[in-house]
Amino acid sequence: MTNHVSKKDVIAEVATRSEETVKVTEKVVNTTFDVISEKMAEGQEVHISGFGNFKITERAERQGRNPATGAAITIPARKVPVFKPAKALKESVDA
Repeated sequence: MTNHVSKKDVIAEVATRSEETVKVTEKVVNTTFDVISEKMAEGQEVHISGFGNFKITERAERQGRNPATGAAITIPARKVPVFKPAKALKESVDA
């Protein structure tokens, strides 16, 4: 038994709970993820009340080491997605 839930599992569960078809639910879930991704790519934060916040942060350029050779390398600056859970989500997980 695996210790994770796939997107397919989430879609099936949402379809069952909402009494909707898997096909319609899959379209809604995929569209939701697409909208969140697009808004973040535009630099907007996405706030989902009771769940959490999605945003993009920038990591500055920094120095690192090549683990194989030990040589110094420059790790370029980049943007990374960040999720901060809401208090309600934290509490439901900790219960």
